Amino acid sequence: MSLTGPQKAATLMLALGEEQAAKIFSRLHEDEIRDLSLAMAALGTISAAQVETVTREFSEALGQTGHLVGSFEVTERMLMRSLPKDRVTQIMEEIRGPAGRTMWDKLGNVNEAVLANYLKNEYPQTVSVVLSKVKPDHAARVLALLPEAFAMEVVMRMLRMETVQKEALDGLERTLRSEFMSNLARGQRRDPHEVMAEIFNNLDRAAESRILAALEERSRDSAEKIRSLMFTFEDLQRVDSAGVQLLIRSVPKDKLVLALKGASEGLREMFFRNLSERASKLLKDDLAALGPVKLRDVDEAQAMIVAQAKDLAAQGQIQLADGREEEMIS
Repeated sequence: MSLTGPQKAATLMLALGEEQAAKIFSRLHEDEIRDLSLAMAALGTISAAQVETVTREFSEALGQTGHLVGSFEVTERMLMRSLPKDRVTQIMEEIRGPAGRTMWDKLGNVNEAVLANYLKNEYPQTVSVVLSKVKPDHAARVLALLPEAFAMEVVMRMLRMETVQKEALDGLERTLRSEFMSNLARGQRRDPHEVMAEIFNNLDRAAESRILAALEERSRDSAEKIRSLMFTFEDLQRVDSAGVQLLIRSVPKDKLVLALKGASEGLREMFFRNLSERASKLLKDDLAALGPVKLRDVDEAQAMIVAQAKDLAAQGQIQLADGREEEMIS
């Protein structure tokens, strides 16, 4: 594996050890500390051969050393030797959790479904403060996902809210930082196969087929796992009627026509069944009048509709099945 510049710098810092690395940190600019800290935290395991190559670039005298493991914990210990504790905490939050200068900026970058799931277990008064501090559009999406009775309690408290004392606000920020953001950072370590499946979902058909075929030669198990996790346009056949109807209403008509141009007959029929007789006839007429289209345009339209379906699923409005067939017991 070829290392980038930041990864080489991170490897060298780890090779030098905490005491020497602390001296270097004390001479770096804040932006450099943040970038280097991020590289160290994400470094993972570096082989002895790679360590030797990197250290030789800096100094032939350093010699050979063993493998290193970059982690959040090691990075934090090194930073503690040269920076104030509150500054270290701030830097670690930035590289662990969603980006943002303040706690409210960070919450604004947290998926609304994740934030709503956390807040529904808090006191309405606490939730009202949080929603009053984040951006209105994000607060609206979170509010819509809260249980209805609970959401009304939150709304009433927001309407009656007076100025929140600084001490209370500081306490809430500390709680969110220590409980929610730290748990979120730990929960964000995802299966790499899931990440790759999402990437493959956004490839055009030719690239997807080519890369999956090459991967299959290297690792059949990985290729099969990625394929099972992928959700494609054809998989929309497993969405129930109510979900399909909601999806149809939420996507531009021209994109739907374009996407169906490259769909199987079975999938087309499913969409037709979930439209009124008149709307179904109009859609069929539009398809017939479309004429030849570029495969790339069809792929993009289908990818957009799949992305919209996933957004609706994340909001709990429709249910998506994954690419695996249901197991049957006879």
